[in-house]
Amino acid sequence: MCSDINFKSVTCTAPVNIAVVKYWGKRNEKLILPTNPSLSVTLGQNELRAKTSVAISPDFREDRMWLNGKEESVNSPRIQNVLREIRRRARKRVSDSDKDDEILQHVHIVSENNFPTAAGLASSAAGYACLVFSLAKLFGVQGEISDIARLGSGSACRSMYGGFVSWCMGELDDGSDSYAVQIATETHWPEMKALILVVSDQKKDVGSTEGMQTTVLTSELMQHRIECVDRRMEDMIDAIRMKDFPSFAKLTMQDSNQLHAVCLDTYPPVFYMTDVSRMIIRLVHAINDMFGETLVAYTFDAGPNACLYLLDESVPRIMSIIKHFFPPAATDCSSFITGIPIPDEPASTADIEQICLPVSPGAIKYVIHTKVGPGPQVLDPSESLFTADGKPKL
Repeated sequence: MCSDINFKSVTCTAPVNIAVVKYWGKRNEKLILPTNPSLSVTLGQNELRAKTSVAISPDFREDRMWLNGKEESVNSPRIQNVLREIRRRARKRVSDSDKDDEILQHVHIVSENNFPTAAGLASSAAGYACLVFSLAKLFGVQGEISDIARLGSGSACRSMYGGFVSWCMGELDDGSDSYAVQIATETHWPEMKALILVVSDQKKDVGSTEGMQTTVLTSELMQHRIECVDRRMEDMIDAIRMKDFPSFAKLTMQDSNQLHAVCLDTYPPVFYMTDVSRMIIRLVHAINDMFGETLVAYTFDAGPNACLYLLDESVPRIMSIIKHFFPPAATDCSSFITGIPIPDEPASTADIEQICLPVSPGAIKYVIHTKVGPGPQVLDPSESLFTADGKPKL
């Protein structure tokens, strides 16, 4: 049995963000510098979050990392880039040998998500944001650190802030001007809610990095997209600041459509959406047409799962329609809707009769109801994922 050892540890959480103006494509692969700016909504951590504990000790013999209970290599270029940059900035701040000794100590990392990993739900964004935030707290690194998170996963820089966040693409070759900026806090638009419709919780066939690389190399539509994004960013920021939901919703859906059109224009084409994803799109447009106004918007990242943005007052009625057309496969549907509770009401006959779509039982595995949330948080030491010997808790 291992004896207790002396180690210094920090535990934090970080959120998922779902972009409404998408990041797709890099102008520099190593530094993860994007071909266009992007903008996202940070979601609530009670429903979607990464949790990470990091520790250093003179007794650790090597850097080690465990993700969702499984040991992973720390030798990936992205992990190494993050560790190297954190230690470099920490070293600039030290003035005594004891602190310098700490920087040289090996680190143990334990991380877990409370949602599916690698299924197109921005797990890498939450994971790297949490890792960077935790390491910065552990090593005393202060100031802007979203650019360090960017070295792990581009969209992770946006998870360093709550609310509504833009990622400035920057122009400098060294990436020093490519970082995240908060457009509005999580309290700015409290009526904004999100429904995550989980179509698949399996690892996607083509990862985002591979998909982006192929798109940049082969898609003729990609340049047109890049030229559109600056204006769309301005319009989206205006819509958020004015709390103009119809404009926000239209821009969100248009940008999602354009991203997946670019993926289809890639050679060979990259398919992230499925038949169920496209049925969700049809249902959203049918709902908005039925009401005669835009009450709900869809967006799809690099995966089949939908994120629907809508205002709080619309949630019960729209959820009842979703549940009618995509009922749970099991007779016990108590776990079909998770997250923030939603009043359970049946879809009205009048609503259903106006929507000409087939019913697809079991096509959606479950729904996560969440809201706009804050950025990374430091947890109490009692929340640590480490045992007393610096290894992960089972």
